[in-house]
Amino acid sequence: MNSFIGTYECKVDAKGRLMLPAALKKQMDGVLQDGFVIKRAVFQECLELYPMTEWNALMQKINKLNRFKKKNNDFIRRFTAGVKMVDVDANGRLLIPKDLVVFASISKDIVMSSAVNIIEIWDKTKYEKAIDDATVDFADLAEEVMGQDDDDGLS
Repeated sequence: MNSFIGTYECKVDAKGRLMLPAALKKQMDGVLQDGFVIKRAVFQECLELYPMTEWNALMQKINKLNRFKKKNNDFIRRFTAGVKMVDVDANGRLLIPKDLVVFASISKDIVMSSAVNIIEIWDKTKYEKAIDDATVDFADLAEEVMGQDDDDGLS
């Protein structure tokens, strides 16, 4: 499993290309040659960039869903809507497909933010608003998600 670290401010050109920050590109060293999948996020108006190995692992889980249950079929359709395979070119650039640029309201300034094993790609203004909005509830959320006494002793 890949684990990315950091938040990076970048620029997107008129064609939707972004130059991967050097520090992030270095972290992606082992997965660059396999390519990536980019898709709409489920809960936010941003994009998610999956290394191919992470995407394949996720697809193995999703493939176990019973497609004869309508909710499963609906979930699969929505989850994979707009999914595209993308590669990093020889110049270290990644092309964001136009429909995904529109979905995430991406303008010139973006933020690439690590989310454990994937990278979120945000319009900078939307990212700052999402972080500001989340600040109020973060202590409660942290307690609820991470404050449980689990079998492994983490709390």
